[in-house]
Amino acid sequence: MSSSTEPNNLESNSGEPSKKKAAKLAEQERAKVEAEEREAKLDFAVEFYGRLPLNQSQSRPAIPRHQISSLSPELDGQTVVIRARVHTLRAQGSKMVFIHLRQRTDSVQSVLSVEEGKVSKFMVKWASQLADESIVLVEGIVQKSPEEIKSATIKDVELKLTRIHLISGLDGRLPFSLDDASRPDTEKDEKLDTQFNRVLLDTRLNNRVVDLRTQTNQAIFRLQSAIGTFFREHLDSQGFIEIHSPKLQGAATESGASVFRVSYFKGNAFLAQSPQLAKQMAIAADFERVYEIGPVFRAEDSNTHRHLTEFIGLDLEMTIEEHYHEVLELLDGLFKHLFKSLKEKYRKEIDAVGTQFPADEFKWKEETLKLTFSQAVDLLVQDGVDRAILDDINTENEKRLGRIIKAKYDTDYFIIDKFPMELRPFYTMPDPNNPELSNSYDFFMRGEEILSGAQRIHDPALLAEKMRSKGVDPNSMNSYLDAFRVGCAPHGGGGIGLERVLMLFLKLNNIRRASLFPRDPKRLEP
Repeated sequence: MSSSTEPNNLESNSGEPSKKKAAKLAEQERAKVEAEEREAKLDFAVEFYGRLPLNQSQSRPAIPRHQISSLSPELDGQTVVIRARVHTLRAQGSKMVFIHLRQRTDSVQSVLSVEEGKVSKFMVKWASQLADESIVLVEGIVQKSPEEIKSATIKDVELKLTRIHLISGLDGRLPFSLDDASRPDTEKDEKLDTQFNRVLLDTRLNNRVVDLRTQTNQAIFRLQSAIGTFFREHLDSQGFIEIHSPKLQGAATESGASVFRVSYFKGNAFLAQSPQLAKQMAIAADFERVYEIGPVFRAEDSNTHRHLTEFIGLDLEMTIEEHYHEVLELLDGLFKHLFKSLKEKYRKEIDAVGTQFPADEFKWKEETLKLTFSQAVDLLVQDGVDRAILDDINTENEKRLGRIIKAKYDTDYFIIDKFPMELRPFYTMPDPNNPELSNSYDFFMRGEEILSGAQRIHDPALLAEKMRSKGVDPNSMNSYLDAFRVGCAPHGGGGIGLERVLMLFLKLNNIRRASLFPRDPKRLEP
């Protein structure tokens, strides 16, 4: 009996000190909390900081708010209220904290320091514990800075904070810091001669909401929005109207296998590879000039730097009076309007992107370089490419051609006309003098295709013949053919990839950086 009770006695004896120690620690913690609570009751600044109640639209006091971008020396001495994110903060002892505030592409330095009757040490301590990326509402006095503030986009003023309240905090940790996500790949820590932390593209895309907060991405998508605006602006001024075509179709738009088939009640449908059919039918309906901005779906298993399975198409179609070059010239004017408008109105955003993705300034000429397909092939042959492999110009040789043209003509933008008929879709009009060629063209930026277009076949008999030659059964597209059987004007157009234009203008090197939430063969989320 005595041997069986010994272990229990040992447990009891060994447990006593640990219980006493735990009790003592708990008592000390309780005393500390009580002391802090007593001190907090004496905190004169208690109303000037802290977490705000959940915003459920309880009230609307109509307090004027400022944007960080509006801060300037002209506001020196004025009190402003701003909602912003905490980009970073840095405490200096227990009486001062510097808080780097951010809104979209703009940032400003702010400082909170102990001041009798205005800012308490409890207020500074609380603020210094805010997590990066918290959303705060601050009140502060604008003050001219005696020297340039290099870490912020607003370089000539800072905010002396008088109030700071938390609107929304973080539930967990950030997947990466925005400073790490904003660095150029070439940047190194010179003191340690080692690279900073790198945020890989997959990591960015898996945490896209955080990644999109960087000033680079804020600028990229302001530029993307601007391209859509300038596209509409120019075409509206040229007598076009915007249309909205269905993305569920009963037949594939293009011949080939690059189409998504979806179940449609008791049958099947296809996601539109382009608004091509609808654009042409709108011309047959006498709309004369139409454009559309909308999603395009391509079921191509292409895991390249420039392909997506879903992207935004900028498409247009217009009637032709005499010659398909009327369309080519209008498209050329459209691109030059885009380039010029971006440079003139969005210099700040272009420079912001260039900080992380340094690139040569995009160049174009007022008189655009235009080559035939045959002339383009000749340039490549002169540069050492075997003519035997140039029945089509592949991606590698497209880029090579871009380098040749940049060196010879000092332009990043050019047009190739008169492609071989066998390379184009069934609805492309053949050349009148050489049936092996077509009235079609591609536009290029930095050696990569960004638009494909052509005069379309508007004669139903010729259209049906070309469909059969491309392996498409005309009976499967009767509603499309019917549009031409009731009479249709000569017409042409083109399709532009929004993300590709943006990627090449800024030289982002991967199209996924130009897509808000990219879709490719390996990515459906987020």
